[in-house]
Amino acid sequence: MRYQFKFRPYQRKFLRSLTTNHGKWDIREGIILRLTDESGKLGWGEIAPISWFGSETLEKALDFCRQLPKEITDEIIFSIPDELPACQFGFESAWEWRSGGAGEQGSRGAEEKNLNLSSALHSLPYSGLLPSGEAALNQWEKLWQQGYRTFKWKIAVDAIADELEIFESLIHTLPASTKLRLDANGGLSYEEANLWLRTCDNLKANAEVPIEIEFIEQPLPVEQFQQMLELSMSYETAIALDESVATLGQLAGCYQQGWRGIFVIKPGIVGSPSRLRKFCHQYEVDTVFSSVFETAIARLAALKLAAELSRNNRAIGFGIDHFFEQEDTWLQSLCNSL
Repeated sequence: MRYQFKFRPYQRKFLRSLTTNHGKWDIREGIILRLTDESGKLGWGEIAPISWFGSETLEKALDFCRQLPKEITDEIIFSIPDELPACQFGFESAWEWRSGGAGEQGSRGAEEKNLNLSSALHSLPYSGLLPSGEAALNQWEKLWQQGYRTFKWKIAVDAIADELEIFESLIHTLPASTKLRLDANGGLSYEEANLWLRTCDNLKANAEVPIEIEFIEQPLPVEQFQQMLELSMSYETAIALDESVATLGQLAGCYQQGWRGIFVIKPGIVGSPSRLRKFCHQYEVDTVFSSVFETAIARLAALKLAAELSRNNRAIGFGIDHFFEQEDTWLQSLCNSL
């Protein structure tokens, strides 16, 4: 089939800087794209790269879009190279949007699938992202009131002694039954990772602290995979890979090297949704689906994948709305301009 193709880049300012071990992030940039098939059906997609996380740059994504003809085909969509994972996700998501799901199907089957998907989407638990540093102590309560029971807190941003002190305050402030994730973005040394894991293991043994440390996310840099594998076998506190499994190639590589722990999957940059489905179904991996601070267009596609592929009822990392102004009017205007 052939599709009319249009695209438009966007910029979206964070309400406050997002601070991680990678630095400060102030503006989210991406590309909205639209496919129109021969019958007039529309498909919306989004390319939301994070180059410092492992995807292509925005410039490379724009170059790819600019060199495409105004009319493209299925063959073009499904032959986007692996060096452009965010483009793979954006175009294939738009193709699925237009077709009503993960491939063509009868109307009754599509209706049943949509009903099941809607139910799954509404039942997904969400994890709320706390600001780094002491600000977390003042922000968790607002998110709790919004219904979040799992939180993620960025570590490896400030001196470890300061963060451990804040952590001590946080775990005694959060309500019982809270789950807390610690995300280092690959910013800890081997010694620091051991200290955090030891601290969390000791916490598990302390009956006076009723919250659960669910996992430490990406404690070491990507190139220190073997050390993370060793750490995962040395402590009770779980480790989740994130930067190490940013793309499908990395995901498969870590699995082949023996990782059987948690995989944090960011659909917006991982690559082809159809190939991601195949991998997850084949290996039944323990997944946490997570946002790349996309708009509602990519978020809907990502949440559909999360509803379909999540195991072990882990909260998904899409509790990020409080980092932006309401997007409805802005996004509608952007789409209308295409």
